[in-house]
Amino acid sequence: MAEFQNPDHWDTAAQHYEKTAHPFTARYAEAALARVALTSGSRVLDVAAGTGALTLLAARTGAQVLATDFSPGMIARIAASNLPNVEARVMDGQALALEDASFDAVFSIFGVIMFPGWRKGLAEMARVTRTGGHGVIATWREHGAATFLLLGQIRRKLFPDREGMMMPEAVKALSEPADFARELIAAGYRDPRIEPVTHEYMLDLSALAEPDSLFGMSPDWTSLDATEKDAVITEARQMAGEREFLPIPSTALIAVAQR
Repeated sequence: MAEFQNPDHWDTAAQHYEKTAHPFTARYAEAALARVALTSGSRVLDVAAGTGALTLLAARTGAQVLATDFSPGMIARIAASNLPNVEARVMDGQALALEDASFDAVFSIFGVIMFPGWRKGLAEMARVTRTGGHGVIATWREHGAATFLLLGQIRRKLFPDREGMMMPEAVKALSEPADFARELIAAGYRDPRIEPVTHEYMLDLSALAEPDSLFGMSPDWTSLDATEKDAVITEARQMAGEREFLPIPSTALIAVAQR
């Protein structure tokens, strides 16, 4: 089992993820929400919700939001928000314990793409979307984003003969809009619209003083020895030059489809 498919990994990472990845992924969640009109009467599902970047933003519309994730640690972070219109439940997105056609909008922001059975995850999203409702899915392009993207770039430069981190199968499979659209239609959606969205992840160079906290979620980091890690840090500092922040442009594809 890949590390990112283990709920224990995400339980351990939840608090760190909430502080680092959550604010960045929230920018893409905001872009996803802008593509679907929600009201106080909307029923919304967030699949593989993480610490709730999409959930918390959707709740501001007044919609009733159910956040699901297979990691109890992630769900605990969402539940801690204590919002009256948010419910958080531990649930496998590949087998949602939910009724057919029960949600107006079903989102997965960089979530379903992590599933070993990601096609089943897409089909489950479609199953619980009501007729006329929308499914909204965000995926990274093939080389990932933010610190994962940076580490991959540095590793390919410094250690070209070393195998890097394997991205989840779905990230590669959905990296091109035509492929993404075809998979959404096969899952049960129709008329998919897919657009690239790019934001810059601003890496604070002071964070390199504690690189395990910054990069520790990536096998591209944990597989290195101490000397190699020092070389990566040196390369990142050289890339930044005199700047205090290193911008890392990160592109996602956001798909909206109807049921």
